[in-house]
This record gives sequence, C-alpha cells and structure tokens, in this order.
Amino acid sequence: MAAFDRADELSHPLDYRLAADGFVTMFWSPSVLAKAVTWLEEHGYRIVRGQASSWHTDTDMHRDLAALLDFPEYYGGNLHALSDCLYSVSLGDFGLSDDDTGLVLVLDGFDQFFERNKDLAWALLDIYAGCARRAALTGTRMLCLVQSDEPHLDVPNVGAQPVTWNDAEFFEKKRRDDG
Repeated sequence: MAAFDRADELSHPLDYRLAADGFVTMFWSPSVLAKAVTWLEEHGYRIVRGQASSWHTDTDMHRDLAALLDFPEYYGGNLHALSDCLYSVSLGDFGLSDDDTGLVLVLDGFDQFFERNKDLAWALLDIYAGCARRAALTGTRMLCLVQSDEPHLDVPNVGAQPVTWNDAEFFEKKRRDDG
C-alpha cells in the first residue's frame, strides 16, 4: 500500500493526521482513543493492544510485545532484538498480512509504565517511531497510540519527533474532567 494518497493532504483522514507529526500519538480520554481505534479497524488496520500499566520490568514488556506482535521464538527479549523484530515487521516479514492497511500498537496505561521506568518506556517508543518511519518509506503504515491517565505526561522526543497529543485533545482544557 502506498504511504498515503496525495488527496489525504487535503481531506486529512484520521490515519493521516496521526502520522503527520510523528508515528506515536498520546491519548488521555478512553472514549477518544476508542473512537480512533474503531476508525482504524474499520479502515483495515491490524490493532494490537497492550496493557503497559501492568509492566513492572523489561521482561514484562518484552514478553507481552513478543506475543502481541507475533515475534518469532528466537526473539531475544532486549532492546536490540526489539528493534530488529520491529524492523522485520516494517518490512512485512511477520506481524502483518498483505490485507492489513497497517499496524497500530495501542499501549494502555502507558503513564504508569513510564513513571516506573522512564528510560525503557522512552526506548520502546523511540524504537517504534524509528521503525515506523522506515516502514513508511516502503509503504507500510505503523502507528503507536499511547493512552495516558496523566493529562500532563511529557514524553521526550522519539524518533527525533515530539510525542504530541491527538488533535481532539491537543488543548489542555480538553484533557480535564471539566473540559
């Protein structure tokens, strides 16, 4: 599949908006995230969803990601192996079928994992963003949707791009209970 059609620059479908400023986007409201996931599913994306809030160690993260993304049995369970396997996913070696529009990794409760292990949590997003950028060069779409219960979560740049809030919750007032 082509990365995006030129008409998408004018029509701004959701997947285009999510990828335009980087391949990792934060969500606060579960309903806003659910609406995005539903739209992506309806448009042929393979959705894989991980409960990042349950990750207390790097072993937890690697085990769950390996299962979610259909990594091969030889997966080494470290950041280098994660990068290698995500790169293979970006090339279509595994994790995606020819019928999939792209891959969306949804990480629920990411703020809890981030608070426990900032370096590892950041590395995961950075690796994913880098592989998603490479994937886009060959027409494979990879997005990561990061759900945070902390409306002020500030993740350093990943893939040399800032991690921004989705367009429905970009303004802080939209991430308040009274917003």
